[in-house]
Amino acid sequence: MALPPPHLKARKRFGQNFLVDDFIIGAIVDAINPKEGDYLVEIGPGHAALTRPVLERAKALTAIELDRDLAAILRSDPFLKGLTLIEADALKVNFEALPGSGDLRVFGNLPYNITSPIIFHLLSQRGIKDMHFMLQKEVVDRLCAGPHCRDYGRLTVMVQYHAEVIPVLDVPPEAFRPRPKVNSAVVRLKPKNLTDDERALAPFLNTVALNAFNTRRKTLRNSLSTLFCTEEMQDLNIDTTLRAEDLNLASFVVLAKALRDKKLNEETI
Repeated sequence: MALPPPHLKARKRFGQNFLVDDFIIGAIVDAINPKEGDYLVEIGPGHAALTRPVLERAKALTAIELDRDLAAILRSDPFLKGLTLIEADALKVNFEALPGSGDLRVFGNLPYNITSPIIFHLLSQRGIKDMHFMLQKEVVDRLCAGPHCRDYGRLTVMVQYHAEVIPVLDVPPEAFRPRPKVNSAVVRLKPKNLTDDERALAPFLNTVALNAFNTRRKTLRNSLSTLFCTEEMQDLNIDTTLRAEDLNLASFVVLAKALRDKKLNEETI
């Protein structure tokens, strides 16, 4: 079992739970499948449970760590040869400026309290080839959900617009020290090659999804009434008697494009 050093304590303010199960660690590394020459970036290496086996295969790795104490331990570890450490908040790192941008492979055990902001930050940037993250199980369920499901929501729509979402494996609380009160899971995200226009559509998609799912039990006629009248949605072949969870991603994109065009027309009047 890959236990952290006795003097190393998980910090609640950083949302730290250290992965210690060797079988789970091996399964995650196999899923990442790191190879020599890959441009790998780890977010939150912790006590290097994933860092060490990834480095063994890839020979080089960049890690981003916010905790100064952990960063100092990682820097002094003689077995982490090939590790480049960036002491920073991952939310403030410009991944497009990192070496290998265009082929970056990002992975990590993300703190549950900042999961969504980190994912959205990464998906907003170009140059990332794939991502493998340990997340709260219910978040992975939401990322992978489809229409007509209670897990389907704004997070689903926004992430699936930007990336292909692939569940990898479930991870029980016993795999961590300290044990979290929730189950975890690993997910693979493969960013889509969106055009500039498709990227520019994202804020409008977010507005539509936010309005639709804020009152998810209401029909679209009511939940989207501040954005569209019933006739406008019907002209787009949107069934206004449906609820947000019944609308697929393609239909949300249709509404986002209509909202963008509507805003542009209002600005030109």
